[in-house]
Amino acid sequence: MATISDVAKLAGLSRTTVSRVINQHPYVSEKKKKLVEQAMLELKYVPNSNAQKLRKQSTETIAVYVPRLTNPFFSQLVERMEEVAVEKGFQLLLCQTRYNKLQELNYLQILKGKQIDGLILTSMENDWKEIEPYLVYGPIVLCNDYDYSAKVPTAHLDQVMGGYIGTKHLIDRGHTSIVFCSSEPGVSRVSKDREEGYIKAMQQANLKIQPEWMFSNQFSIEGGKRLFYRIIHQKDRPTAVFTGSDEVAAGLIHEARKNGYKVPEDLAVIGFDDQPIAELMGITTVKQPINLLGKTAMELMIDQIQSKDFTKYRRVELPFELIIRQST
Repeated sequence: MATISDVAKLAGLSRTTVSRVINQHPYVSEKKKKLVEQAMLELKYVPNSNAQKLRKQSTETIAVYVPRLTNPFFSQLVERMEEVAVEKGFQLLLCQTRYNKLQELNYLQILKGKQIDGLILTSMENDWKEIEPYLVYGPIVLCNDYDYSAKVPTAHLDQVMGGYIGTKHLIDRGHTSIVFCSSEPGVSRVSKDREEGYIKAMQQANLKIQPEWMFSNQFSIEGGKRLFYRIIHQKDRPTAVFTGSDEVAAGLIHEARKNGYKVPEDLAVIGFDDQPIAELMGITTVKQPINLLGKTAMELMIDQIQSKDFTKYRRVELPFELIIRQST
């Protein structure tokens, strides 16, 4: 296998000059570049990419932390991020936290160890004060989840507005007893803000909020099925459900129809995100621009890496859209 010394000997140049050509040093003549490139071609020499990255203090790798890979929202989000990253010459390292605080902190060691150029958090399991110290090791971008005290680039939506839009739509349809269900754990910022939007809409309409109508951490079709039975066995049975996930809405509707309930006549259901299953099943949903969210977050990250100025940041807030279908 050819070495850099072999390339230097065949090109009639020093190892230092060959190294500068390989690492794209600006002060090398075109004549010397061509000599090195020709020698590399003849010897079939391939530079050690890992060594190059170490010399440049760059891994060309960006980590993305997601809570659940099986959630279509996060899989679509990451897919768009990767498309943008690849276009810019970066690769992704995907880390699944499973909403586990310790897992998230363990993964943060990857940034500390300089194994990545930066990381994007799509969900925060720890308080920002626990994450902030890691900024000395590289840039951090928040996507989807957010904390207004965090002075880092952020791409997100106003989840208070998301909860408000969905709930108000059900109220406008004449419903007065409405269940709130979030797909996030109850302690998450996204869950809390959506709940705040739900409460705001209910209070504006002077509607009573029952503690037993509040649910969180339901994020799958099976979770939606279980939610249906918890609802129908309540003494004061609700007539509408705000869910934080199209999957939950789909499971709920499936089980409702299976038990002879008409949707929306007996039970109205609204989803969240506008995943393909929502269109397939005719589910009214609060649409998040997932592709734009992923694209924006990755662009913010690459800008941080390339500028090497981790003190500058901007917060990008994207809009929701209510998609009305047959479930309400």
